[in-house]
Amino acid sequence: MVITMELYDQIRKLWVAGKSQRNIAKILSISRNTVKKYCEGAANPLERKTPARKATSMTPEVVDFIMQCQEEDAKEHVKKQRHTARRIFQRLRTEMNFSGGESTVRRKVRELKVSAHKSFIPLQFDPGEAIQIDWGNAIIYLNGVRQEIYLFCARLCYSCKPIVLAYRRQNEESFLEAIEKTFNIIGGVPKKVIFDNAKVAVKKGFGAHAVKQAKYSLLSAHYAFDAVFCNPGEGHEKGLVEGLVGLARRHMMVPLPHVKSIDELNSILEERCNAYCQHTIKGRSNTVEAMFNTEKSMLSPLPKYPLDIAKNTNMRVDAFSTVRFQNNSYSVPVKYTGRQVGIKVYPESVEVYYQGEVIARHARLFGTYEKSLQLKHYLPLLEMRWRAVLDAAPVKQNLSAEALEELKKNFGNHEKMKEILYREAGLPYDQKSSHPSQQSNIVINNPVNIKHVDLTDYDIPVNDC
Repeated sequence: MVITMELYDQIRKLWVAGKSQRNIAKILSISRNTVKKYCEGAANPLERKTPARKATSMTPEVVDFIMQCQEEDAKEHVKKQRHTARRIFQRLRTEMNFSGGESTVRRKVRELKVSAHKSFIPLQFDPGEAIQIDWGNAIIYLNGVRQEIYLFCARLCYSCKPIVLAYRRQNEESFLEAIEKTFNIIGGVPKKVIFDNAKVAVKKGFGAHAVKQAKYSLLSAHYAFDAVFCNPGEGHEKGLVEGLVGLARRHMMVPLPHVKSIDELNSILEERCNAYCQHTIKGRSNTVEAMFNTEKSMLSPLPKYPLDIAKNTNMRVDAFSTVRFQNNSYSVPVKYTGRQVGIKVYPESVEVYYQGEVIARHARLFGTYEKSLQLKHYLPLLEMRWRAVLDAAPVKQNLSAEALEELKKNFGNHEKMKEILYREAGLPYDQKSSHPSQQSNIVINNPVNIKHVDLTDYDIPVNDC
């Protein structure tokens, strides 16, 4: 018989009123055993006992087999080829002579999945203690061309101040520059930088056993922070910045930005990060900006000099007066042809050095087999080879259609052609100056003194001939 709360109430009140169990059973027309169970308030009719019946088919061996199937799925990391409850049931019947039903297996699989859910410890950081960094990607229109770019995201763990920077490549030089820029933006250095195990930072290993890349080791030493790496697949270890990656994509990059340069996009991102700082995060008493003002004083000071994060290489200038980096060519002045030069590559620029001095600067190319040829680098050669001017790649690459037409009309008039080329190269032109092709690039540091010798003693008289 099901005892309702109303019936339980009547039993208890009659018992308190002094009625015997027999009288209560007679008055309510229920069993004396029921009255005995509930009259003293020792049992609650809403409570239900969990069945203690031992499963006959779900033996420990069967449970171990199910757990092995689930562990195998976790190890393989193939989402679309996992054991379903039906597949486990089929394997149990084939491999374990299982006699139970499929519903029993399904119930145990469901039970094990629930018990396998991960638990996490809530974290709390002190001001200036740590910053989390990560990469994300987004789509933009750059000069009217739709393309994918990469977002470097950083978030201070105490104040949650966000920093988002856009780059065209997720490479080492971009990674190192982004960290330097982040420290400059927040005006100091936190004690720890928390990142995942990406190759731009980790040479080998992972987590606590990760070995840093040489440049990242240099950066962490220069700015005096501890590089902390997360365990593989444990995104919750840097959950703050994981949330920022999604926030940047959904709120800072919608609608899709139309920009003319990465610098313009970074200005937009900076404005939107500053706007977010006026926001109060749920569960916090102050705005992000107010909490950052507290945290800023706890950051370590920046070093006196910034670290040069460029990727460096040496190369000989080829016969076309160019140097090559990652299958793209960059011009240098023709007088350096055949000489060994140094190349420094930054996220958005390339610099070429000779004996410690910059001889060329270019915007970095991101395609394949592209060429950046500056007209001024080839002017001395063009002045000597006038017939090649109209077909020269540096001329066609740098002159507008109008300037090319003007050059064609004046073909043969060397002075006029020279004037046009100098104008388009952005260099001053003086018609009275000496011809560059007549100026030698050879500098004589130690002139040779020629001694005049009297050779009259060697003259042969005419009569002896």
